[in-house]
Amino acid sequence: MAPAGVVDGPEELTPEWLGEALGAPVTAVAYEKVGSGQIGACYRLRLDGGAGVPRTLVAKLAAEDTDARSFLAPAYRAEVSFYRDVAATVAVRTPRCHYSAASDDHTSFVLLLDDLHPAAQGDQLAGCTPARAADAVTNLAGLHGPRWCDPTLLDLPWLNAVGQEDADSLAEIFGPAVDTFAERFAGDLDGGDVRTLREIAEVIGPWVLGRAGRFGLVHGDYRLDNLIFPPEPGTGVTAVDWQTLSLGHPARDLAFFLGTGMGPAERAAHERALVAAYHDALASYGVTGYGLDECFDDYRFGTLQGPLITVLGCVYGTPTERGDRMFLAMAARSCAAVRDLEALSLV
Repeated sequence: MAPAGVVDGPEELTPEWLGEALGAPVTAVAYEKVGSGQIGACYRLRLDGGAGVPRTLVAKLAAEDTDARSFLAPAYRAEVSFYRDVAATVAVRTPRCHYSAASDDHTSFVLLLDDLHPAAQGDQLAGCTPARAADAVTNLAGLHGPRWCDPTLLDLPWLNAVGQEDADSLAEIFGPAVDTFAERFAGDLDGGDVRTLREIAEVIGPWVLGRAGRFGLVHGDYRLDNLIFPPEPGTGVTAVDWQTLSLGHPARDLAFFLGTGMGPAERAAHERALVAAYHDALASYGVTGYGLDECFDDYRFGTLQGPLITVLGCVYGTPTERGDRMFLAMAARSCAAVRDLEALSLV
C-alpha cells in the first residue's frame, strides 16, 4: 500500500492527501460525482497545485452503499490489481493510473485516473458504427495478444480461472436466472429469444469450460458503456472498468462486444472483416499458430457470452429504466448472433 493509504469517501480527498498520493503539492481541490455509481463511485477532481499536478483527475472509490462492499470486494481487488500488476504488460489503452490502493479486505479502494474528457462514453443502447467497432476490437487485441496463453498469468492469486466447481454453480443458477429474465420481460422479449436462452442454459456448464487450450486475460464486460471514444473521426478508444477481469478464452470478449454492440444485420455484414482486423492485431503482438479460420470459429463459439452476461447482469443488478432497455437490446442482439452463427452446434 502506498503511503497515502485508502480513502472512504470524496470528502477525504483533501489537498494534503492528494499531494501525498501524487508526490506533488496540491493547494486546492473541488469534486463532482460522475456516473451512476452502482458498483463503485466516481468523482471528477479539479486540482490546483504545483508542477506535476494534473488539472483534472477521476477518482474511483468503493460504492457509497457500505453494505454492498463485502460482496463487491473481489471486483475491487481485480481492478486495483489490474492497474498494479497487469496494465503495464499489455497494450490495451487504459486511463493512466496515478495512484492505487486498497484496504486489506478489499472492501475499500481508491484509484486516481486520467480524466479522458473530451472523449465520451459509448452508448450500449445506440450501438456503434463499423469504424468504431474496428477501433474497439483492435484495442481489445492489445489486451489479449501480449500475454496470449501466458502461463505466468496462472501465478497471479487474484486472477480467477473457471474450474469445474464454477461451471457446476453456473449451470445451477443460469436456468432459474433465464426464467426470471423471461418473466420480468414477458411481452417484450421475443419468443425466439426465450427459446435460445433456454437452449443456452442447457449447455452453459460445458461451454464455460470449453476450448481451454487457448486462454488469456478476459475483460469480461467489454462493451460500449465501458469504452471511451475520442471525438469523431478520431480513433484511439480507451477501455475502463476492469473489475470483471479474469482468465478465460479471449474470443469471449470479442464475441460479447460485437454480439451486443451492433444490430444483427450490421454485425452480420461486417463481422468477418472485424474479426480479421482483430486477428491481424493479435499477430502484430506475436501470436502465431492461430489462423483466421480458427479465430472466426472461436468467435462463433464465444457468442454465448452475450446472453450469459446479459441475463446475469440484469437479474443480479439494480434495476433501472435505462438498464432494462439496454438488457433487452443486448439479449435480442446476442441471441440473434448465437442463432445466425449456429454457435450451439459447437458446444
